[in-house]
Amino acid sequence: MSAISRKEVEHVANLARLNLTEEEAERYTKDLNSILQFAAKLNELDTSNVVPTSHATDVKNVMREDVNRPSISNAEALKNAPDHEEGQFKVPAVFE
Repeated sequence: MSAISRKEVEHVANLARLNLTEEEAERYTKDLNSILQFAAKLNELDTSNVVPTSHATDVKNVMREDVNRPSISNAEALKNAPDHEEGQFKVPAVFE
């Protein structure tokens, strides 16, 4: 991985509308390069016997079986509603 230059840090800061001091620009350049060096160490690992995966653990469908079952009645659903009208929840108007 190539190193990040101070000019690149200042360019990204400008795109993000950040005003960096001289010290911050220098520190961020150093910090970002340290992070890239650490990430480059991963290239030293032997991953030839590692199976590619998108998740760290096995992901299985955890949905329940689709079974017909009775639902609650309209009256039961509206029982605790603060306000209702004509069998529907009544909420404050959003549009005038």
